[in-house]
Amino acid sequence: MMERDSLGNLPTLTVRDGYTVRSYREGDAADWCRLISAGIGGNYTEEAFRQSTAGDAGFDPEGLFFAEKDGQLVGTACAVYRDGVPADMGYVHMVAVDPMHQGHGLGRALTVAVLHRLRERGFKRAVLETDDWRLPAIRLYLSLGFKPVFRHESHEPRWREISEKLGIA
Repeated sequence: MMERDSLGNLPTLTVRDGYTVRSYREGDAADWCRLISAGIGGNYTEEAFRQSTAGDAGFDPEGLFFAEKDGQLVGTACAVYRDGVPADMGYVHMVAVDPMHQGHGLGRALTVAVLHRLRERGFKRAVLETDDWRLPAIRLYLSLGFKPVFRHESHEPRWREISEKLGIA
């Protein structure tokens, strides 16, 4: 788990030439499933989309972002509110980029879009969850001001290992 303690002073949303970022439209569910399955893993179905994202009480269609290139959706990230987190804290959910389009700053652009949307909705802070082995994502989140959260005795040694792998203090 990682938290960003303020949604003030956010970076400007920028995307490389040829790419755009837009919000969810009807009919995007199949592409969302493809992107999440390829970028995060698993075999997501449209039913999983309805349960894990669109069916969430905090789902905001304007906060489900897609990166697009030449009419093809190539990345996604979602801004939601989650039960169990403080009322002033938004949740960065399901960030994924098609492996063929990774390395073009799309994860950053999508996460920045989510942070801006959370701020627009009145949230003051943000939280996200990721896996230990997602080192490029963790590096990105750290660069955007997220900090590790230690809520379990295993977190400190795990973060120490992650820091060593990333070559950071």
